[in-house]
Amino acid sequence: MTLFQHPPCRSDAESFRAGPYAPRVQLIVPLRRWGYRAAYTALRGYWFLTHPQTSGVKCVLTDGDQVLLVRHTYGPRVWDLPGGSVRRAEDPAAAATREMHEELGVRIEHWTPLGQIEIAIEHRIDHVHCFHAELSSPELVIDHGELAATRWFARDDLPPDLGRYSRAILTKLDSAP
Repeated sequence: MTLFQHPPCRSDAESFRAGPYAPRVQLIVPLRRWGYRAAYTALRGYWFLTHPQTSGVKCVLTDGDQVLLVRHTYGPRVWDLPGGSVRRAEDPAAAATREMHEELGVRIEHWTPLGQIEIAIEHRIDHVHCFHAELSSPELVIDHGELAATRWFARDDLPPDLGRYSRAILTKLDSAP
């Protein structure tokens, strides 16, 4: 793997280290992780009772032949594509832009749509809009409350513990126009 070809990822705590809030930010991260885990557990109960249809985004961020994968602090601790939920009346591309800014500190305005997949998981049907953006040596500012780790992987050397639908989404990238 060529993990070190990219600039190091800065954590949100490192971003604020020079300011007066660094100790407060570092204390908040464990609480935020606990909050994400508690909310995810509550959502699983809600999904079990209501069997909703939800809408989400998954984003394939590449830098040449490298793809960015993340490990969330909640849910299955596998390497997955970054993404999140689409808010009510929100355009999926706008949701992708918002989620990448919130989780990774990058602003991406131009997405290549890769299509949509339907995922039946945890008692819900999730309509996932897939997008691609090519980045050039991005500097990431990681939200360590939501993400436990981020890493660039070569497309031909993906980890064995890859999220359930990540390979199918990456295949969409290969067949994109």
